Amino acid sequence: MSVRSLNKVMLIGNLTRDPELRYTANGTPVATFGIATNRTWKDTNGDVQESTQYHNIVAWGKMAEICQQILAKGMMVYVEGELVTRSWEAEDGSTRYKTEVRISEMKLLDSKGRQGVGGGDQSNATADTPKKANSQASVEADEYLVEETGSDEDPTDDELPF
Repeated sequence: MSVRSLNKVMLIGNLTRDPELRYTANGTPVATFGIATNRTWKDTNGDVQESTQYHNIVAWGKMAEICQQILAKGMMVYVEGELVTRSWEAEDGSTRYKTEVRISEMKLLDSKGRQGVGGGDQSNATADTPKKANSQASVEADEYLVEETGSDEDPTDDELPF
């Protein structure tokens, strides 16, 4: 069996803004928000450097409603989904593009939800089986530790494999 392609995104980061909930013309809920992820490394002089990336997130259906209800700016979350690029024609006639992460799963890694409930509980939600904000998760937040791979230094263009 051969794999033809893969489009999967997994992010752990902090919300940069509260989720904004809107509805399509046919009544489907859509939530948009941002997540910031950080990366640190040591440069050739041994100085610690940091880089922040900002990601546009979109959730649809029940997932959108859950995100709007329990998430708030500053909270740490895990999201999983796929990259989607959409295009539209701007007022000046030019074509605009925006790449977003369309999520299918979200895990609240903070100890409290938007209303302050929780006390250590976490919320898990998937597009198929959403769960309430105060439900007990089977996985603790510290199990989401990301292993560092490769060098502590930022790679140069000559070191990239493509």
